[in-house]
Amino acid sequence: MAILTWTPSPTAVPVAVSASWDTQQRPSYNPNAPRKLKPIPNLEVKPSPAITLPTRTDPSVFDILKQRPTREVTPVKVDSDETYLGYERWLPAAPKVEKPRSVFNAATLAYIGDCIYELYARRHFLYPPLSIEDYNDRVTSVVRCEAQDALLLDLLNDSFLSNTERDVLRWGKNINSAKTKTKKRAGAAVYNRASSLETLIGYLYLTNVNRLEKLMQRLGFSTGASAEMMLKEMNGAKPVQ
Repeated sequence: MAILTWTPSPTAVPVAVSASWDTQQRPSYNPNAPRKLKPIPNLEVKPSPAITLPTRTDPSVFDILKQRPTREVTPVKVDSDETYLGYERWLPAAPKVEKPRSVFNAATLAYIGDCIYELYARRHFLYPPLSIEDYNDRVTSVVRCEAQDALLLDLLNDSFLSNTERDVLRWGKNINSAKTKTKKRAGAAVYNRASSLETLIGYLYLTNVNRLEKLMQRLGFSTGASAEMMLKEMNGAKPVQ
C-alpha cells in the first residue's frame, strides 16, 4: 500500500478563516406545523324572540277617489264653440288623426294617455285645497299601475266599453317594454293591463274627447269642474300653508 505525504509549499499564503456561532435560541417545535385547536365547548344558543311587524293596509284606489267633499262642485256653462258636454274645454287640442292605430304604435298612445290620466287625477284632488304633500300622496296612490289595474278590472265587469275599445285594450296590453323597477314590483301582468288602460285613454284623446270624459267619469274621476265655480266655492276659505 502506498503512503501519500503532503508538504506545504514554502510560497503558500496563509488564509484566515472566520466562523460564527448561532447564538439565537430556536424553538423546540416547528412553527409552520398545523396547530391543534382546543375544542370549543358546546354553547346553548337561545333563539331570539319573534318580532311581529305591523301589517300595512293601504286604502284601495276606490276609497282614495272618494276622499272629496260630498257636495260636488257645479260646473259653469260658458257660451263658446269650444265646448263639449256643455262644459268649457280644458284639454289641449289633440292632433287631427282619423286612424291613430295606423299612425302611432300602442306605446305612443300609452305615453300620451299616461299624461292625460295624471291630469285627471290632479284635477280630481284639486278641491278642497291641500298641502303639496297631501296632493302628491293622493295623486301617486291613483296613478300607480296597481291602482290603474284595479280600475280597469272593475271597468271590464260591465258592458261600458265598446268592442272597438276592448280591442284597443288588447292591443295596448301587448306593449313590449323594458324591465323597470315598477314592472318588477307590480309584476308583468299588472303592468301590462295598466299600460293598456293608458293606451285606451290616449286613443280616445285623439279620436273622441267626449267619450274620454265619460270613461274617466266611469272610473271615478270628477269631470267638468270649472275653475270659475271652484274659485267661488273657495272664496273665504283659508289657504293651506
